[in-house]
Amino acid sequence: MTNKQKAVAYWKENIKYLVILLTIWFLVSYGAGILFKDTLNTFKLGGFKLGFWFAQQGSIYVFVILIFVYVRLMNKLDKKYGYDE
Repeated sequence: MTNKQKAVAYWKENIKYLVILLTIWFLVSYGAGILFKDTLNTFKLGGFKLGFWFAQQGSIYVFVILIFVYVRLMNKLDKKYGYDE
């Protein structure tokens, strides 16, 4: 595999990871916090309705977790294509 082919494959896989992780974040932040809030509000978490909790804090927690997942995925991807330090 040439350097250009490696770079194209690397970025294609990187974009795939980004799309998947951003879709998860969108579903959690917009879906759970806005679209499905009425259904989620039937449950409580820490004394607050679950839909409200996702809108206020849950989406932020998920975003931070997704950052760590992305770092881990990118470290594996760097090693796979030989771009690690």
